[in-house]
Amino acid sequence: MRIEELDTPAAIVELDRLEANISRFQRYLDEHGIANRPHIKTHKIPEIAHMQLRAGAVGITCQKIGEAEVMAQAGIGDIFLPYNIIGERKLERLMRLAHRVNLSMTADSEFTLRGLAAAAQREGLELETLVEFDSGLGRCGVQTPQEAADLARLIARSPGLRFGGLMTYPSNQNTDPFVAAARSLLAGDGLVIERVSGGSTPGMWQAHTHPEVNEHRAGMYIYGDRYTIKNGAMKLEECSFKVITTVVSRPTADRGILDGGSKTFSSDLLGLEGYGLILEYPEAVIYGQSEEHGHVDFSQCARKPEIGERVTVVPNHCCVVSNLFNQVAGVRDGKVEVIWPVAARGALQ
Repeated sequence: MRIEELDTPAAIVELDRLEANISRFQRYLDEHGIANRPHIKTHKIPEIAHMQLRAGAVGITCQKIGEAEVMAQAGIGDIFLPYNIIGERKLERLMRLAHRVNLSMTADSEFTLRGLAAAAQREGLELETLVEFDSGLGRCGVQTPQEAADLARLIARSPGLRFGGLMTYPSNQNTDPFVAAARSLLAGDGLVIERVSGGSTPGMWQAHTHPEVNEHRAGMYIYGDRYTIKNGAMKLEECSFKVITTVVSRPTADRGILDGGSKTFSSDLLGLEGYGLILEYPEAVIYGQSEEHGHVDFSQCARKPEIGERVTVVPNHCCVVSNLFNQVAGVRDGKVEVIWPVAARGALQ
């Protein structure tokens, strides 16, 4: 099949760029002795996860149990789930998963740890558990090294759990001092922080500047998008993920309508102008969206598209756009080589 035969809107990934992105970042982390544990929430495709593992990743990162179940079913055996798992039904699923794969977890409260410990003890398991700390994002995570040390000690004395280290997002200027302070507090207990998992795609090329961090989690580096271009992590020519759409209306001389709206591109702006970059018309602005229509201002373009013309869009945020599609077409030299189901899409539980 030729790429022109794909019905629109169509999510595509350019395989040459995808492979180059996987190889380039893996090589960088290898050179600096940092373990690569890519976040699959960007692509949610087991085949791409296997590509990352073959390139040298030590395992993968999933954000929800549902994602991890899909990846385990696809034969991936080492999964990190850095999320607070709460509630008996989720804990039962987590234990079934822990029987199948090498699973590690995080927690940032005694409440969460008690639940993990009780579930693991019932199943006769020992679950590697890391303490999540807040490096400034204001999301999850303990707030002080003392809190981190207290939870580490609780993990160490809890049957069913094994202290695995610390985890944060993103790696930044606060990360190393926090880890060093927690390490000092735990020295007297004989507890060693062996694994420190940090991450982010925006800061991926600075991973080596954090000596306390020995594992990096990034997701968007394989695809790229306007956000990663904006923050300098990737260049436009490195972006592998795009959406092909069709101009379905030209109501005025300057306005065009695409057959993809918020259900194609999401509503993420991330401080950018418009909802995506149209490669064939870079001066155009996708200024508005309804659910199935993209509203485009072509007034600054020297040439304007005709009705029926197909255009290629680099989205603002590849992770959420990928989750909106049932499948992604892998293309090379204008031909569709493979169509991958987005197997973990919608796995929010």
